[in-house]
Amino acid sequence: MAKIVTKDELKDYIGQETGVSDWFKIDQERINQFADVTEDHQFIHIDPEAAAKTPFGTTIAHGFLTLSMLTRLSAGTSLGVKGTVMGINYGCDKVRFMSPVKVDSEIRARVVLKEVTEKPGNRLLIKNEITIEIKGEDRPALIAEWLSMIVVGE
Repeated sequence: MAKIVTKDELKDYIGQETGVSDWFKIDQERINQFADVTEDHQFIHIDPEAAAKTPFGTTIAHGFLTLSMLTRLSAGTSLGVKGTVMGINYGCDKVRFMSPVKVDSEIRARVVLKEVTEKPGNRLLIKNEITIEIKGEDRPALIAEWLSMIVVGE
């Protein structure tokens, strides 16, 4: 569960790690479903026999599948703001895919609050740096600067 802080307290956490998620397994069924939804059926994602002959040695998750897991993985790891009416995905300032996520790997999110910018209309633009780690690997799957717009009640 996310720690809830006031709008004023939020700025005290800039530069700090706010949470680490549980591990989450990326299996072939999830990869195949993502391939179907996005119509990205490249063999390195969905054909175990062909993918076994690549340097990866197996199928790998789509980079965008891993990125799309930010919502699931960051739930409960970012700070909540007291009085929040709603939060909106505002996009990413930066995304870097560092390492492939091989089928049946486990990933997790490590979240650091980077910036808080007050906007008119009781809004806060929040930038979190999210590192998606792969269990047993030295390099992360990706690092993203993810933006959220939070609307706080008066």
